[in-house]
Amino acid sequence: MKHFLRVVTQFFVFLYCKLLWRGLKFVARKFTGRCELQRICYNNKHGARRTLKIESSLRYSKNELLQSSLSVHPDKVEKTIDNIMALKRINPDTNPQLGISLQASLLQIVGYRSLVAEVEKLRREPYDCENPENEKMLMKLWKELRPDTPLTSRISKQWCEIGFQGSDPKTDFRGMGLLGLHNLLYFAEHDKATALQMLHDSLQPKHNEINKPEWEQKNLDKAIGFSFAIVGINITDLTYSLLVSGALKTHLYNVAPEMPSLLHFQQTFCYLMQEFHRFWIEEDPSDIMEFSRVRSKFHRRILRQLKNPDMALCPHFSASDLHLVNL
Repeated sequence: MKHFLRVVTQFFVFLYCKLLWRGLKFVARKFTGRCELQRICYNNKHGARRTLKIESSLRYSKNELLQSSLSVHPDKVEKTIDNIMALKRINPDTNPQLGISLQASLLQIVGYRSLVAEVEKLRREPYDCENPENEKMLMKLWKELRPDTPLTSRISKQWCEIGFQGSDPKTDFRGMGLLGLHNLLYFAEHDKATALQMLHDSLQPKHNEINKPEWEQKNLDKAIGFSFAIVGINITDLTYSLLVSGALKTHLYNVAPEMPSLLHFQQTFCYLMQEFHRFWIEEDPSDIMEFSRVRSKFHRRILRQLKNPDMALCPHFSASDLHLVNL
């Protein structure tokens, strides 16, 4: 009986809030002479603050045209904006900036959906050693990370030198598919100095007071406690989870003027790789068995940062084509 009363109470509270909200919207329109979309565009700067509110307004609208605009093809965005302006009886000649603002935000929204689909496709595509393109990318990764050391054979323990678990890296890509390889190669190519430094650090003794010969003689655990490539695949998974959960909208809506692309996703991965590297050193875990704990703590920290609608994850490394800005 108590459960039934609780459900009924929650229903009436929801109904009351919904009616109250619609009433407030009606009063605001009559008082300002502007619809909700106009108020959002005029009262919020370009970026996540504006786009997130527009997205919410369209999603919870009673009008089918407004709801369906969230899933239109990017080529149809301009036409969709014209239809919205007509529906709201807004004259584009006297409100030219409104159409531009709505179009930019809607491109961000549909672009984010397209990016999720593109990333998911890469994640689901397994590494195929019979595919020449897959093999070419893997060989390129080795050359970028170990430029002075030839690979003796395709199946080799040398792969452990860059942080894979065994003699054939394809088994390590099972969780993230080609997405993991794409991200690792992008990091190695576009922020090579940082990638090489991170790899170098991972191959050094954990404690400075132990010299390298003594460390090798005692067969102590390597380095700062993790393997470069495996961490890259794990951070790929973390970046992917931020994307599909929608948490990354704050960042991408602030850094992508219009449609977020795979390039933005890979740049975000690069940032998270270096930040995790620093975080791991700060945490100073005793061994690799603490990886899950440190990763979870790092994930929570990034989520807290992304709750700020003005947040843009700002890189502290020098990739030449990175243009992320902290607003």
